[in-house]
Amino acid sequence: MDIKQILLASRPDGMPDMNNFSTTTATLPDITDGQVLVKPVYISVDPYLRGRMKEEKSYIPPFRINEPIESGGVGEVIASKDSRFREGDLVIPTGKKPFFPWATAAIFTGDTLRKTDPGVPPTYYLGILGMPGLTAYFGLMDIGKPKSGETVVVSGAAGAVGLVVGQIAKIHGCRVVGIAGGPEKIRLLTDEFNFDAAVDYKDNLNISAAIASACPNGVDVYFDNVGGPVSDAVMEHLNFFARIPVCGSISLYNSTETPTGPRVQPTLTKFSVLMQGFTIGNYAGRYHEGMQQLVEWVKAGKIRYRETIEEGFDKLPEALLGLFSGRNSGKMIVKV
Repeated sequence: MDIKQILLASRPDGMPDMNNFSTTTATLPDITDGQVLVKPVYISVDPYLRGRMKEEKSYIPPFRINEPIESGGVGEVIASKDSRFREGDLVIPTGKKPFFPWATAAIFTGDTLRKTDPGVPPTYYLGILGMPGLTAYFGLMDIGKPKSGETVVVSGAAGAVGLVVGQIAKIHGCRVVGIAGGPEKIRLLTDEFNFDAAVDYKDNLNISAAIASACPNGVDVYFDNVGGPVSDAVMEHLNFFARIPVCGSISLYNSTETPTGPRVQPTLTKFSVLMQGFTIGNYAGRYHEGMQQLVEWVKAGKIRYRETIEEGFDKLPEALLGLFSGRNSGKMIVKV
């Protein structure tokens, strides 16, 4: 079977562009016993993919040059030699092989696939019931430990993780302030997702003053998705015993030099602040717990979701680049 693949052609120096990707064709062999042939229906596009384009040690190996990029996805079985799966089943990769290659079809062994629940929209497995939702749940609940009446600030609040963080904090009785870029995202946070306030970092010459206005009682939990100047500004308003789950630093992913900013140690010491970085892989043994709670909240209407869906396999690189200009609201997905 002939397929198309999107490869990492070169490692970016700074902001990636289309020259860092290439498209090629390949031929898949016939499947053998225990194997399943799957075509992707939806492919996830996430900020952490930028880190895998670098040649450096991290919590996940880097992509290799001239090999397919890979990410989460939902696929349809088109041929199976595993009795657990039949043609037409919708599946997600899991366990030992949790990613789809950026290809128009791929071969998996049956033990690396799981069927989706027909009662759940399939794209939810890439967002609210996938890595972003679980990241929001464990980061906020295990590190942030929100308490009723506290103020929770979320940067990157209109993104796939941030939207879920804000809603979980509201469930726990917190005042929630989102930081995002542009009037459309600010309206999204306050009007559609019931954030108590929102700060537009693109429209504030003094973002620290804007945060102070939105958080008159200071900041008890800061869920950090962006790093950089936005996070520097939030640090000025932390309360005693504040907690900072550090999920990402998208503002710094394309830096070619190590940025220098305010030193956080005096603030952490002076106000007895906990600041902890994490990845969702830290909670691999507890995914079922998080999934069960998220499903309960979704079915009860306590958590809603937003997706940005691009159409066409060839749009994958463009969708990834769009993350760095804030083109998405909620989860960025490509419908193949």
